[in-house]
Formats: sequence, structure tokens, C-alpha cells
Amino acid sequence: MTRLVLIDTGPLVASINRGDRFHAWARERLGEMVPPLLTCEAVLAEACFLLASTSGGRAAVMGLVERGILQVDFRVATQATSLAALMAKYADFPMSLADACLVRMTELHENSVLLTLDRDFMIYRRHGRRVLAVLIPPELTTARR
Repeated sequence: MTRLVLIDTGPLVASINRGDRFHAWARERLGEMVPPLLTCEAVLAEACFLLASTSGGRAAVMGLVERGILQVDFRVATQATSLAALMAKYADFPMSLADACLVRMTELHENSVLLTLDRDFMIYRRHGRRVLAVLIPPELTTARR
């Protein structure tokens, strides 16, 4: 069974920005994935903001959505209570809205893996105690904040 892939801001930005330290890693991982990759509007907003100074960066993000490679399959309004609970639970980090959306998406899509560059996803838990399945560069798995 093919796992559903969720994508976070980091790999999305890295795949577009050739100057990003993880550009090659992100491109290789994306080349292995079967579209569509699921994400949320908060991730798209972060990516567009971070790619504002990258020539064609924001257009590249929106092009991925237009071509169906990225699919936004999440509504904050219908998940607000769960998102607020997650953000309160991880307030010490603090958890961003995008991170909360992605954790909630892992709860809604049990057979999913999250493509990320964010070590916090190794700490976050879904359904209270369950570890998230993440695909993250090996060099980020040992380093801590």
C-alpha cells in the first residue's frame, strides 16, 4: 500500500530554492513521491513568504497547486478545536499553525508520512501519544534545539 505523503514548508521551500542547504535532498525525495502530496494553506502561506525573494519562488509554489502536485485537503475552520488543543499542548515550543495543521492531518490520514525539515515533528505526538511517521534528513535526526 502506498503511503500518503504530507509536505511541510521546509522541503517545499528547499525544493524550489537552489541555494537551500537541503535542495538536493528535497528534490530527490519529491522525485520518489507519487502526487498528490497533501498540505495545508498555512504551509503554502509560509512557503510563499519565505520564497518572496527567490525569483519565481511564489509562482512555483502556486504552480504545484495548479498542476495538482500539491493538494490542500484541510480546513482550519472545521478543525479549530483540535488545532487550538494542539497549540496549547505544545505552547512551550511554540507550535505554529502550520505545524498544528500537519499534526492534525497525520491524525486524519492514519497511513501518512510527513516530509519535513523540522525536528519538532519528532517530538509532537498524534492522538496524544503516537509518534508521527516523518521523512527527515538523517543529519537532523540527532541534533536538538
